[in-house]
Amino acid sequence: MLEILAITTPIFLLIGAGYLAMGTRLVNREQMQGVATFVLYFALPALVIRAVTQNPLDEVLQPHYLLAYGLGSLAVFAFALLLTLGLQRKPLSEGAIHALGMSASNSGFIGFPVAAMVLGASPAAVFLALNMLIENLLIIPMALILAEVGRQRGAGIATVARKTLFRLIRNPILVGLALGLLLAVTDTTLPRPLAQAVDMLANASGPAALFVIGGTLFGLQVRGMMNDVGQIVAGKLILHPLAVLGIFLLMPEADPALLAGALLFACAPMISVFPLLGQRYGLAGVSAATLMVATLAAFVTLSMGIWLMDLASLLPTR
Repeated sequence: MLEILAITTPIFLLIGAGYLAMGTRLVNREQMQGVATFVLYFALPALVIRAVTQNPLDEVLQPHYLLAYGLGSLAVFAFALLLTLGLQRKPLSEGAIHALGMSASNSGFIGFPVAAMVLGASPAAVFLALNMLIENLLIIPMALILAEVGRQRGAGIATVARKTLFRLIRNPILVGLALGLLLAVTDTTLPRPLAQAVDMLANASGPAALFVIGGTLFGLQVRGMMNDVGQIVAGKLILHPLAVLGIFLLMPEADPALLAGALLFACAPMISVFPLLGQRYGLAGVSAATLMVATLAAFVTLSMGIWLMDLASLLPTR
């Protein structure tokens, strides 16, 4: 177990460094947002480009992974909707945001740094690219379309879908994925100076992302929201990994390496923009508190998940 803590503790120390930097006013919200912008618009796209171009394309596009992780995420999304809409009688917008929190991982800011330490940077970057496809082309659009339909009852679903799609095609990580696929398909090699710049940006993505998460958590409150917060956190940190595991086990000849990567990303807390999306639908407090609790609880669940995967011999020998 000490070996597992040796992997997860540095990750949460970096998160703590971001929290401490905000708490001591070493940086302010605007400066922290600047670091977040750097990660989102430069470091993570570079990481995805490197993952796609430095590995054979057939190793990057893993249909078994896309199917298993996608179906597992969809199953949790559907369960969350059934729970919130059918049993708890919540509005559609609120149910969609709850479902998003349970089924979309913070793949870039937490999933990748953890997977990189456990599995290695190269396979972790491939899993990141695959998860970005699932989250940005399936889970997030579906949640936003449903939330907008619930909010704008007079607007047609086609109009809402078109607006959501337009926002998504400007997502910098998806742009990086498209560029990487274009380079891979055309067998184009980047000039050495440009390739080195991409490497440097990619290497900065993990530490900078974790630092931003810590800064984002500073000042968040949880009071009076524990029922909804606990429900979303349990769905994300427990139900989501179990659903992904279940789908993988149903598939013939599941690759242990793919399963390990999928579980590490599924064990991560929800996407870092969850509070921003929740704010749009009147759920700013709940979504921010949920992110804080899930990120802190992930220290325990990720450590336990890595320990269990190690016992099951899913992880490479360290």
